[in-house]
Amino acid sequence: MKVVILAGGMGSRLSEETSVRPKPLVEVGGRPILWHIMKVYSHYGYNDFIICLGYKGYMIKDYFAGYRIHNSDISVELGNDNIQYINNHSEPWRVTLIDTGEDSGTGGRLKKVIPLVADDPEFFMTYGDGIADININALYDFHKSHKTLATVSAVRPIPRFGIMHLDNERVSAFEEKPHSDQDWVSGGFFVLSPKVGDMIDGDSTYWEQEPIRALVDDKQLNAYRHDGFWRPMDTLSDKKLLESMWNSGNPPWKVW
Repeated sequence: MKVVILAGGMGSRLSEETSVRPKPLVEVGGRPILWHIMKVYSHYGYNDFIICLGYKGYMIKDYFAGYRIHNSDISVELGNDNIQYINNHSEPWRVTLIDTGEDSGTGGRLKKVIPLVADDPEFFMTYGDGIADININALYDFHKSHKTLATVSAVRPIPRFGIMHLDNERVSAFEEKPHSDQDWVSGGFFVLSPKVGDMIDGDSTYWEQEPIRALVDDKQLNAYRHDGFWRPMDTLSDKKLLESMWNSGNPPWKVW
């Protein structure tokens, strides 16, 4: 079963890093966030990846083109450029890298790779900037049991600000980072039928807009509730938080 990863956006809110590299290559613990996401899927046995490229996509191509040599001890015969790999530590991944256009919307990127999954009954899809300890097999089993075209992971929103209640000028109550038990947002981990490609108009379409609304209207979207760890890497503070979690020695998303 294939895993489609949308990795073409500019990541403007993380411009401190993305001015020189695509967002999925921003590192946490010395490895790109993209690598961490792929390791989660690989832990559950899914090793066939299709990565949708856009902004500075050539850098992601370079990363995977040199992946084996950078993760192995090697012996090089300089006279004939023969390379012998010693203690190869590369994962058993098949990585297909597709240029989906620098200005494409997320739906447009997805539509361009639908032909690569058209013969499969379903495929995984996620973004190249969010990480979770989500049980991929449980997500897939949930999707199969509900027989809809799409399943989205539902996660708790990250509360970024506390709420003050004011009585004239007096603060009557302060709630630190509150949220309701009824609040859920998309965690970005999807299981999809290739038929969703029919709901995407073209390059400029955003998956999160018309296609999702069409699935909702047709009662073809179910939500798998994930109460565990989830975090997007939208800002520099998000990146620093993930880095500190990794450095703690027990990052919550490291299921492998």
